[in-house]
Amino acid sequence: MSQQNLSSFIWSVADLLRGDYKQSEYGKVILPFTVLRRLDCVLESTKDAVLKEKEKRDAAGINPEPFLLKKAGLLFYNTSPLDIKKLMGDQDNIAENMYSYIQAFSPAVRDIFECFDFHTQVQRLAKANLLYLVTEKFANIDLHPEVVSNEQMGHVFEELIRKFAELSNETAGEHFTPREVIRLMVNLLFIEDDDALTKPGIVRSLYDPTAGTGGMLSVAEDHLSSQNPDARLVMFGQELNGESYAICKADMLIKGQDISNIIHGNTLSEDGLPGKQFDYMLSNPPFGVEWKKIEKEIKKEHEQQGFNGRFGPGLPRVSDGSLLFLMHLISKMRPTKDGGSRFGIVLNGSPLFTGSAGSGESEIRRCVLENDLLEAIIGLPTDMFYNTGISTYIWIVTNRKPEHRKGKVQLIDASNMWQKMRKSLGSKRKELSDDHIAEITRLFGDAKEVYVDPETGKPVKQKTAGVKGQTKGVPISRIFKNTDFGYQTITVERPELDAKGKVVKETKGKRKGLPKPDAKLRDSEDVPLGDNIEAYFQREVIPHVPDAWIDQEKTKIGYEIPFNRHFYVFKPPRELDEIDAELKGVTDRIVQMIGELSQ
Repeated sequence: MSQQNLSSFIWSVADLLRGDYKQSEYGKVILPFTVLRRLDCVLESTKDAVLKEKEKRDAAGINPEPFLLKKAGLLFYNTSPLDIKKLMGDQDNIAENMYSYIQAFSPAVRDIFECFDFHTQVQRLAKANLLYLVTEKFANIDLHPEVVSNEQMGHVFEELIRKFAELSNETAGEHFTPREVIRLMVNLLFIEDDDALTKPGIVRSLYDPTAGTGGMLSVAEDHLSSQNPDARLVMFGQELNGESYAICKADMLIKGQDISNIIHGNTLSEDGLPGKQFDYMLSNPPFGVEWKKIEKEIKKEHEQQGFNGRFGPGLPRVSDGSLLFLMHLISKMRPTKDGGSRFGIVLNGSPLFTGSAGSGESEIRRCVLENDLLEAIIGLPTDMFYNTGISTYIWIVTNRKPEHRKGKVQLIDASNMWQKMRKSLGSKRKELSDDHIAEITRLFGDAKEVYVDPETGKPVKQKTAGVKGQTKGVPISRIFKNTDFGYQTITVERPELDAKGKVVKETKGKRKGLPKPDAKLRDSEDVPLGDNIEAYFQREVIPHVPDAWIDQEKTKIGYEIPFNRHFYVFKPPRELDEIDAELKGVTDRIVQMIGELSQ
């Protein structure tokens, strides 16, 4: 069954719910039933063997759990003789039988249905005489992994969540990331480790602090398996939304992952995996979401633990917590001596430049750049995500840069690499093709400056050897030193004057006898990090205000990454003759129209 037909079939359950449920509540029924049927299908082939094993071990007075897991061949089991199809045989007692069937799952699965608050929905459906009809719908669909692959199932869950979010006016797509963006991030994450990852029996860990339905974890596992079937990726994650967490946990269970590694809760206020460090990490935290509700816990950790905690460098403004996730991931990196880590995180534009020198945001960027952790930033096209059309950027961060990247940052402008989707999904109107993903991955892997002809897209030299009329190359990949993003903000003071125009002197303190600064005339200048402050001051300031001086105690170091500025290409204005001719044509048409009106 195709993914589209499968989604439509599951969605048809909504027709049964209409009237008894609001549209925004459909997901409360459809999502847990989809998970239940998936688990039901997975366990079907070992059902009889598990029941016989339970009977045997119970008779011997032995704890049956390890034996049942072995018989099921999975990390979960169900000890009820019932399954979804058998529930159809007793319509009058379907609610009681459904409860007993859910209770017969191993504890990890019961937790999934508690997160869905499934018990309440069963009660409500039974009261509305809908439980049998809904269960029957799902009994007639085969969701076994051999029929519906894990990737297909992931797409189905994401599509359903998006639809339900739109119906309830929630942020559609806040719980997941487009699959092609994840594939790009995974490529960028693994490309420099291809040799190591092809070794037999390799084991690596991957962590997503905003796991959603587990899409990033799944795509990374599929990628590594396709490269090296003997490789094993141990996956970890934390997710705040209960429904997304439940789906992620169910997906991990079916794949044989240890679901004790998937934690429910707020990653920022309560790290569910304290002390853990990982080889690779991926994250798409919510864009521009305020952290006021957890401000107390975050500030407490920042003030009490400093650099021993996660938020040592500083705190961003409360209106946007994106950089908190960046710092959280940095705290989860393995030390370089133990092999180091690499991670990719999707952020909006504000973390690149928001905040002046000395602000929380600037100090976080300073920490990242001065510790040589930032490997690259890739600017994506707009309209790539389900919940926003804004510009987004993938940051690749690592503490094990290859030699040719040390002390440098690569910026890649992929904003023009996209194809139009056949059908928009929420705010998502554009997508990356396989060719786009391959091209961006190649640009990153080459780690060189690249300029292209704006018309043909073919690489050209940056300079045109002075050939008149030749188009200058447009940059799409640029390499900078870390220090290129730093600057020093100096405070320029000027003397206060009295009513007679004489300079007022300080009467006490260490500046006694020196000119008193006038706060109204105070100004600041940003000096590039590599420049000598005094030389800059003499060259740029003194010629205009000879009585000025620098207050050295107020000098601050700041960092910002003006991404778009580095890819700006000046387009000269048209010739005046051309503009005049166009204006004359417009004027003549207006005169003609006025003449026609007056006739």
